[in-house]
Amino acid sequence: MPMRAAMRFLALPVIAAALSVGAPALAAGFSCRETPIMRSNATLAPLSTKVAQGQTLAILAIGSSSTEGVGASAKDRTYPARLQALLAKAWPKSKIEIVNAGIGGETAPQTLARLRAALTERHYDLVIWQVGTNDAVKGGDLDVFKAMVNDGIALVRNAGPALTILDPQYFPSVKDPERYAAYVAAVGETARRENVPVFSRYETMTEWHRADAEAFKAALWTDGFHMSDAGYDCLARDMANAMVGMAAPSRSVMAQSR
Repeated sequence: MPMRAAMRFLALPVIAAALSVGAPALAAGFSCRETPIMRSNATLAPLSTKVAQGQTLAILAIGSSSTEGVGASAKDRTYPARLQALLAKAWPKSKIEIVNAGIGGETAPQTLARLRAALTERHYDLVIWQVGTNDAVKGGDLDVFKAMVNDGIALVRNAGPALTILDPQYFPSVKDPERYAAYVAAVGETARRENVPVFSRYETMTEWHRADAEAFKAALWTDGFHMSDAGYDCLARDMANAMVGMAAPSRSVMAQSR
């Protein structure tokens, strides 16, 4: 499947209605709609078996400020918390636990070191690795960055969990768009080579901005960089939709009418 090909799923009305519960009110003008959140033809087969059997799923969400939830008004408005709530609705027979291991300001080598430690401390069924934003903002050796992403992929695979990657967010005020885009592409290229699915947040948020630049402001916090409650919620809905489709291709969800 081409790099920019995207998985899109159709809603199951009953599940969609259930997943609308607990959603924060969206700011006027911002429309949370279906967007191309995935770049991969990979599946999450290990999760499919556990979901079918109603087993507990332990998920590690690790990364920097977007994972920690900088810009969210409360801990339950972060993307990992919203994703946990959405998956619990989609997979009611399974207990879903998402551990939020986000630390704002980290770059790839710092997160990679924590990821290594986390995988030795306990078992996870899935790792969601948010990577690249601060590296892209600060700059550096792109080849070294690619090598770190590749090392992280190998680390998770050797430890056993399934892996998905969340790439950098889009924000209009980026100072060096060309460099920033190069890092986004590096994440996608490295993951594609290893057949690791990517939640392509950069493409998704770019689409939000392209559709309505003024309304897009509501998806970002007051600093114009981190995501807001509305942005995190919309991201979590697209991620949940993709994960349910990948773990059980015959079923899919949309969190609410978009």
